[in-house]
Amino acid sequence: MWGSGLWPVTLRSGDLALRPLRQADRSEWMALRGRNKEWLAPWEASNPQPDGGLPTFREMVRSLTHQAREGSALPFVITLDEPRARRAPIVGQLTVSSIVWGSALTATLGYWVDKGHAGRGIAPTSVALATDHCFGELGLHRMEINIRPENAASLRVVEKLGFRYEGLRPRYLHINGAWADHESFALTVEEVPPGGLLGRWLASRG
Repeated sequence: MWGSGLWPVTLRSGDLALRPLRQADRSEWMALRGRNKEWLAPWEASNPQPDGGLPTFREMVRSLTHQAREGSALPFVITLDEPRARRAPIVGQLTVSSIVWGSALTATLGYWVDKGHAGRGIAPTSVALATDHCFGELGLHRMEINIRPENAASLRVVEKLGFRYEGLRPRYLHINGAWADHESFALTVEEVPPGGLLGRWLASRG
Protein backbone atom coordinates (compact mmCIF):
# COMPACT_ATOMS: atom_id res chain seq x y z
CA MET A 1 0.00 0.00 0.00
CA TRP A 2 1.06 3.56 -0.64
CA GLY A 3 3.17 5.12 2.09
CA SER A 4 5.07 8.34 2.73
CA GLY A 5 8.37 6.55 2.14
CA LEU A 6 7.52 5.65 -1.47
CA TRP A 7 7.72 9.19 -2.86
CA PRO A 8 9.89 10.96 -3.81
CA VAL A 9 12.00 8.21 -5.32
CA THR A 10 14.76 8.03 -7.94
CA LEU A 11 15.13 4.95 -10.15
CA ARG A 12 18.34 4.15 -12.01
CA SER A 13 19.64 1.84 -14.73
CA GLY A 14 23.26 2.48 -15.71
CA ASP A 15 23.64 6.11 -16.77
CA LEU A 16 19.87 6.63 -17.04
CA ALA A 17 17.74 7.81 -14.13
CA LEU A 18 14.12 8.62 -13.44
CA ARG A 19 13.93 11.35 -10.79
CA PRO A 20 11.08 13.55 -9.56
CA LEU A 21 10.06 16.53 -11.68
CA ARG A 22 10.78 19.74 -9.73
CA GLN A 23 9.95 23.44 -9.99
CA ALA A 24 13.70 24.06 -10.30
CA ASP A 25 13.65 22.19 -13.64
CA ARG A 26 11.62 24.94 -15.30
CA SER A 27 14.33 26.59 -17.42
CA GLU A 28 15.87 23.32 -18.60
CA TRP A 29 12.48 21.69 -19.22
CA MET A 30 11.14 24.69 -21.15
CA ALA A 31 14.28 24.86 -23.31
CA LEU A 32 14.07 21.14 -24.06
CA ARG A 33 10.39 21.35 -24.97
CA GLY A 34 11.12 24.36 -27.17
CA ARG A 35 13.76 22.42 -29.11
CA ASN A 36 11.32 19.53 -29.52
CA LYS A 37 8.21 21.54 -30.39
CA GLU A 38 7.78 20.16 -33.92
CA TRP A 39 8.92 16.66 -32.89
CA LEU A 40 6.27 16.40 -30.15
CA ALA A 41 3.44 18.45 -31.72
CA PRO A 42 1.58 15.52 -33.37
CA TRP A 43 1.31 13.75 -30.00
CA GLU A 44 0.77 16.77 -27.75
CA ALA A 45 -2.24 16.78 -25.42
CA SER A 46 -4.54 19.76 -25.98
CA ASN A 47 -7.49 21.37 -24.23
CA PRO A 48 -10.84 20.48 -25.83
CA GLN A 49 -12.47 23.64 -24.45
CA PRO A 50 -12.77 26.51 -26.96
CA ASP A 51 -9.80 28.85 -26.46
CA GLY A 52 -8.65 26.60 -23.61
CA GLY A 53 -4.96 26.35 -22.84
CA LEU A 54 -2.65 23.96 -21.05
CA PRO A 55 -1.36 24.56 -17.52
CA THR A 56 1.83 26.52 -17.01
CA PHE A 57 4.95 24.64 -15.95
CA ARG A 58 4.46 25.78 -12.35
CA GLU A 59 0.82 24.65 -12.38
CA MET A 60 1.76 21.31 -13.94
CA VAL A 61 4.45 20.58 -11.35
CA ARG A 62 2.24 21.68 -8.48
CA SER A 63 -0.59 19.42 -9.65
CA LEU A 64 1.65 16.40 -10.32
CA THR A 65 3.46 16.81 -7.01
CA HIS A 66 0.13 16.89 -5.20
CA GLN A 67 -0.96 13.74 -7.04
CA ALA A 68 2.32 12.04 -6.11
CA ARG A 69 1.83 12.85 -2.44
CA GLU A 70 -1.73 11.53 -2.65
CA GLY A 71 -0.54 8.30 -4.28
CA SER A 72 -2.15 8.73 -7.69
CA ALA A 73 0.88 9.62 -9.86
CA LEU A 74 4.65 9.31 -10.23
CA PRO A 75 5.94 12.36 -12.18
CA PHE A 76 9.49 11.68 -13.37
CA VAL A 77 11.95 13.39 -15.66
CA ILE A 78 14.38 11.15 -17.54
CA THR A 79 18.04 12.12 -17.12
CA LEU A 80 21.17 10.73 -18.73
CA ASP A 81 24.69 11.01 -17.32
CA GLU A 82 27.04 12.61 -19.82
CA PRO A 83 30.82 13.00 -19.69
CA ARG A 84 32.01 16.34 -18.29
CA ALA A 85 28.43 17.41 -17.48
CA ARG A 86 28.10 18.97 -14.02
CA ARG A 87 24.74 17.26 -13.58
CA ALA A 88 22.78 14.81 -15.68
CA PRO A 89 20.68 16.69 -18.26
CA ILE A 90 16.97 16.06 -18.77
CA VAL A 91 16.30 14.06 -21.95
CA GLY A 92 12.61 13.35 -21.52
CA GLN A 93 9.69 12.85 -19.18
CA LEU A 94 7.77 9.83 -17.90
CA THR A 95 4.61 10.00 -15.82
CA VAL A 96 2.77 7.14 -14.19
CA SER A 97 -0.75 8.51 -13.71
CA SER A 98 -4.28 7.43 -12.82
CA ILE A 99 -3.00 5.04 -10.15
CA VAL A 100 -5.96 3.14 -8.74
CA TRP A 101 -5.59 1.16 -5.52
CA GLY A 102 -8.08 -1.25 -3.93
CA SER A 103 -9.21 -4.12 -6.11
CA ALA A 104 -7.83 -2.65 -9.37
CA LEU A 105 -4.14 -1.90 -8.60
CA THR A 106 -3.66 -0.36 -12.02
CA ALA A 107 -2.00 2.69 -13.59
CA THR A 108 -1.40 4.40 -16.92
CA LEU A 109 2.05 5.34 -18.21
CA GLY A 110 3.03 8.07 -20.68
CA TYR A 111 6.39 9.41 -21.84
CA TRP A 112 8.31 11.49 -24.34
CA VAL A 113 12.01 11.62 -25.26
CA ASP A 114 14.16 14.36 -26.78
CA LYS A 115 14.53 13.95 -30.55
CA GLY A 116 18.31 14.24 -30.26
CA HIS A 117 18.37 11.18 -27.99
CA ALA A 118 15.82 9.07 -29.87
CA GLY A 119 16.84 5.62 -31.03
CA ARG A 120 19.19 4.98 -28.10
CA GLY A 121 16.87 2.75 -26.07
CA ILE A 122 15.97 5.49 -23.59
CA ALA A 123 12.20 5.10 -23.89
CA PRO A 124 12.02 1.29 -23.46
CA THR A 125 14.58 1.37 -20.63
CA SER A 126 12.59 4.08 -18.83
CA VAL A 127 9.25 2.32 -19.32
CA ALA A 128 10.70 -1.01 -18.13
CA LEU A 129 12.32 0.65 -15.11
CA ALA A 130 9.10 2.39 -14.07
CA THR A 131 6.95 -0.69 -14.69
CA ASP A 132 9.20 -2.92 -12.58
CA HIS A 133 9.05 -0.33 -9.79
CA CYS A 134 5.25 -0.16 -9.94
CA PHE A 135 4.91 -3.94 -9.85
CA GLY A 136 7.70 -4.71 -7.40
CA GLU A 137 7.71 -1.79 -4.97
CA LEU A 138 4.18 -0.41 -5.18
CA GLY A 139 2.42 -3.74 -5.61
CA LEU A 140 0.40 -2.72 -8.67
CA HIS A 141 -1.07 -5.44 -10.86
CA ARG A 142 -1.55 -3.82 -14.27
CA MET A 143 0.17 -1.13 -16.33
CA GLU A 144 -1.47 0.46 -19.37
CA ILE A 145 -0.03 2.55 -22.22
CA ASN A 146 -2.21 4.30 -24.84
CA ILE A 147 -0.60 5.26 -28.16
CA ARG A 148 -1.74 7.00 -31.33
CA PRO A 149 -1.84 4.47 -34.21
CA GLU A 150 0.40 6.83 -36.23
CA ASN A 151 3.10 6.98 -33.54
CA ALA A 152 5.41 4.30 -34.93
CA ALA A 153 8.25 5.03 -32.49
CA SER A 154 6.08 4.51 -29.41
CA LEU A 155 4.48 1.42 -30.92
CA ARG A 156 7.97 -0.07 -31.23
CA VAL A 157 8.56 0.57 -27.52
CA VAL A 158 5.60 -1.52 -26.35
CA GLU A 159 6.46 -4.20 -28.92
CA LYS A 160 10.03 -4.45 -27.61
CA LEU A 161 8.82 -4.74 -24.02
CA GLY A 162 6.08 -7.27 -24.69
CA PHE A 163 3.04 -5.17 -23.79
CA ARG A 164 -0.14 -6.88 -24.95
CA TYR A 165 -2.48 -5.18 -27.43
CA GLU A 166 -5.95 -4.71 -25.94
CA GLY A 167 -7.78 -2.82 -28.67
CA LEU A 168 -8.60 0.53 -30.23
CA ARG A 169 -10.07 3.38 -28.18
CA PRO A 170 -11.88 5.71 -30.61
CA ARG A 171 -11.48 9.43 -29.91
CA TYR A 172 -9.83 8.60 -26.57
CA LEU A 173 -7.83 11.81 -25.93
CA HIS A 174 -7.74 15.35 -27.26
CA ILE A 175 -4.41 15.56 -29.08
CA ASN A 176 -2.99 18.43 -31.12
CA GLY A 177 -6.39 20.09 -31.42
CA ALA A 178 -8.67 17.13 -32.12
CA TRP A 179 -10.11 14.01 -30.51
CA ALA A 180 -7.77 11.19 -31.50
CA ASP A 181 -8.01 7.40 -31.59
CA HIS A 182 -5.52 5.48 -29.46
CA GLU A 183 -4.40 1.86 -29.35
CA SER A 184 -4.32 0.43 -25.84
CA PHE A 185 -1.56 -1.87 -24.57
CA ALA A 186 -1.23 -3.45 -21.14
CA LEU A 187 0.89 -5.74 -19.03
CA THR A 188 0.04 -7.50 -15.77
CA VAL A 189 2.53 -8.62 -13.18
CA GLU A 190 1.95 -12.28 -14.10
CA GLU A 191 3.31 -11.56 -17.60
CA VAL A 192 6.64 -10.21 -16.35
CA PRO A 193 9.57 -12.67 -16.27
CA PRO A 194 11.30 -13.47 -12.93
CA GLY A 195 14.20 -11.11 -13.72
CA GLY A 196 11.82 -8.23 -14.37
CA LEU A 197 10.91 -6.33 -17.50
CA LEU A 198 14.12 -4.31 -17.39
CA GLY A 199 16.27 -7.43 -17.12
CA ARG A 200 14.62 -9.02 -20.16
CA TRP A 201 14.92 -5.79 -22.17
CA LEU A 202 18.61 -5.29 -21.35
CA ALA A 203 19.37 -8.95 -22.11
CA SER A 204 17.69 -8.62 -25.50
CA ARG A 205 20.07 -5.77 -26.38
CA GLY A 206 23.08 -8.02 -25.85
